[in-house]
Amino acid sequence: MRTAHSYPRRVFVALVVAAAMSGAGTTAATAGPRHHGAMEETARQVLSIGVPGYVARIDDGRRAEVTAAGVADRATGRPITGGDQFEIGSATKIFTAVLVLQQVDRGRVELGAPVARYLPGVVPNGENITVRMLLNHTSGLFNYIADPGFYVRMEQDPQHVATAREMLALAFSHAPDFAPGQGWNYSNTNYVLLGELLRAVTGRTMPELVRQHIAGPLGLTRTYYPDPRATNTGRGYAHGYSVAFGTPEPAYVDISDRPLGGWAGAGGAIISTAEDVSRFLSAVFGGRLLSGAALAEMTTTVPLPAGAGITGGYGLGIIRVDSPCGTVWAHGGDTRGHHALAVTTADGRRTGVADVTAQPGVTATAEGVRRHAEVMSAANTALFCAVAG
Repeated sequence: MRTAHSYPRRVFVALVVAAAMSGAGTTAATAGPRHHGAMEETARQVLSIGVPGYVARIDDGRRAEVTAAGVADRATGRPITGGDQFEIGSATKIFTAVLVLQQVDRGRVELGAPVARYLPGVVPNGENITVRMLLNHTSGLFNYIADPGFYVRMEQDPQHVATAREMLALAFSHAPDFAPGQGWNYSNTNYVLLGELLRAVTGRTMPELVRQHIAGPLGLTRTYYPDPRATNTGRGYAHGYSVAFGTPEPAYVDISDRPLGGWAGAGGAIISTAEDVSRFLSAVFGGRLLSGAALAEMTTTVPLPAGAGITGGYGLGIIRVDSPCGTVWAHGGDTRGHHALAVTTADGRRTGVADVTAQPGVTATAEGVRRHAEVMSAANTALFCAVAG
């Protein structure tokens, strides 16, 4: 998800630019030596700007190396671990895209069909916006969280549970960014609509679909879609923080009790662990959840615009990243208290998953956001390179 401080043309900075700040000591542990130095240094840099906790897990198909630094809960001082659950933000889009493509495999959804076929009367100009356009962000629909008052209202009433209808009404109150298929712009509105499409086609909710078609079959026992709040915020859960980054005495607000499922929707609500996300990525790219034809559609990309902040292309819920170390497939995600990043090779054999447990709050300074963005971009590149080899 996009943060309150995301930069205008880097809207999908859910991957490139993240968030941070806290005040915690740093400890790190790894399960193997290959990436120990690089990831331990990454952890030090991330925590140096005040992040409470950082976790990265790299799996080459034979062994997993885990780096865990800082704390999972500032109130208790409990150290963060590689097994903690966290909000994965827009990495949820990979899950939602897989659920849609499973329905394509079943013949219930056509990628080239207009969204109006499945949600009649819901989407303005829905006769000219296809399912594929929603999946690859070429629909032109306004991103509801880009509404100037969205985060202000969220801070005024942080426990408000927004419905899909409410989020869509906000998006549709703005003119489209461009005509369908005539541009690219990262918009969470697309994935809220895909969640509604799945409900219309299957008769089931996103929590049910994630459990029945992904988490259950793969044995991902710690992955779920909150409805609307996280239900396991005790030991083994990494708390997320909204922070006045860059101020003389930054304040930390624990956002773990907020209704993530009630504002992020099918574009960013899932809670998981680094290991579960890794297993999911390997299953997707290893052909265990989709047909070969569906996976080929998923990895067919459209160019990212100049200024997107990264070289590559956007597929169906997944991004081809042409990193300095080679090409990988990835998606990042920002919530109000986390920045997550999920990365895999094209065959699913090598994966990397990371989480940063803080985001700049609405009172963070511009300089604080800029510094945080620099550190997060470097941390992302380190994970890309660890996976690309």
